[in-house]
Amino acid sequence: MNDILFWVIFNAFILLLLGLDLFVFHRKEHVVKIKEALLWSAFWIALSLLFNVGIYYWKGSGPAMEFLTAYLIEKSLSVDNLFVFILIFNFFKVPQQYQHKILFWGIIGALVLRGVFILVGVALIAKFHFIIYILGAFLVYTGIKMAFTKSDDELHPEQNPLIVWASQKLRFTKTAVGGKFFTRIDGKLYATPLFLVLIMVESTDVVFAADSIPAILAISKDPFIVYTSNVFALLGLRALYFALAGIMQLFHYLHYGLSLILVFIGAKLLLSDIYHMDMRYALLVVASILTISIVASLLFPKKDDELPQPPNADVS
Repeated sequence: MNDILFWVIFNAFILLLLGLDLFVFHRKEHVVKIKEALLWSAFWIALSLLFNVGIYYWKGSGPAMEFLTAYLIEKSLSVDNLFVFILIFNFFKVPQQYQHKILFWGIIGALVLRGVFILVGVALIAKFHFIIYILGAFLVYTGIKMAFTKSDDELHPEQNPLIVWASQKLRFTKTAVGGKFFTRIDGKLYATPLFLVLIMVESTDVVFAADSIPAILAISKDPFIVYTSNVFALLGLRALYFALAGIMQLFHYLHYGLSLILVFIGAKLLLSDIYHMDMRYALLVVASILTISIVASLLFPKKDDELPQPPNADVS
């Protein structure tokens, strides 16, 4: 009963924060400046660490360490995913003042989808132990594949099944209508190009979840720990995007660090029945890989002509 109460309180608190974010602090559409984004990013990180302290006093040091490790992994994978958001916004030429709204509703959808993925994943692992070996092998494969896949590959929206379906089944306006996803013209309901962007963001998050959820399940089997670490990482994703959008291309070795983390977590899962690694050491390995990849990126920067373009701020 107490666990159910914590789930209810946590989700009610998150909904309250999201409501304040959308209807109070970002009621008016505007371009999010770097200073504002940094302040919001600091707020979400501080709130996450404060919640981590709460986990420590509620569940103990073990679950608290699991939360911190899971949060760090999810946050790190989210940074790599931000490159894709830049490509999406550039491809559709989304004005900066509308990007926050798209990311907001995209993250709402992501929270729902990941909640379902997590509950199903935990239930399957509890019932079928061999699934951990499948997840472990999948993470190793994904990590190796990520190392040889460029994060700035060209987008192909025309190959996205949801984009194709929406284009065939819905009426679309030719241009954006303010920050609206839908509008009425002559009494008929039309979708706007921003709705296509939202579909693209939501569908790519499903792909992201296929990497991150197994990685977090390898850290903890407690659905509350897995879910809350995901939620806090996602909540800070919008602020992190606007804070780092102009400089993310500098962290070009982070991509390889994340691939190594996925391989490490996958191997940890495959060997879990033979050797149980203390979570403190797992956290140390993850933090060390991230630090080395970031420092290496700064010490050995890419040439200017190799860097992707920053987000497009022009109205098309």
